[in-house]
Amino acid sequence: MSPPRALWVPFILGRPFGVPRDENFQHRVLFAVLRLLEAPSGPVLEDYLEDAPVVAAEALEGMACPVSFERAAASEDLGTALMREVEELAPWHDLAARRRKRTTTGLSGLTMADAAKFVIAYLRASPAASPGAMSAGETLKIVCDDLRAYYYEAAAAQPGNPDAQAVNDWFWHNTAASRAFLELQKICNASADRSLQVLGGSSLVPRAIMHAQGS
Repeated sequence: MSPPRALWVPFILGRPFGVPRDENFQHRVLFAVLRLLEAPSGPVLEDYLEDAPVVAAEALEGMACPVSFERAAASEDLGTALMREVEELAPWHDLAARRRKRTTTGLSGLTMADAAKFVIAYLRASPAASPGAMSAGETLKIVCDDLRAYYYEAAAAQPGNPDAQAVNDWFWHNTAASRAFLELQKICNASADRSLQVLGGSSLVPRAIMHAQGS
């Protein structure tokens, strides 16, 4: 989209200002955005370096995401686990798309199975070429965004009406996709390709998850 001013925030999907009902935190984010207007010229892309406050434990009581996967067999590698998850989530994502009459997936132009295969190729050190004029990092980001949106939409269609935080926690702590993203981050950071380095350093895995994993 190439906006002249942009602030990259490390918050969960659907919460561009962090967490609800925290006016002081939201104001700090808003002021950080407005300060970008002080730059004499663009484009300007800055990271917001403060993580959103953790929601109080009592607010999370009883909140759970009903989507679950059977524990993978010890012999199942990460790529196989990712493909299995994508297949198992397909009926739930179809239901979500019918209910909402739309989906946020599809920007990459790949089916979710092909998007998973694209990621797996990186995990197996045989990445596919980037189409068109996009860099490797731009292409991989779009594919990963598609996969993450697919998981989130499928989870939200499950019984129990899981909220955004529950879905986010489920994705990052209970799926092969999250493990694949963490591996991708290591691959990107070790790459000689600058576009992959940027992806690994800023937008593939939230900082809170990196801290939790000890990265």
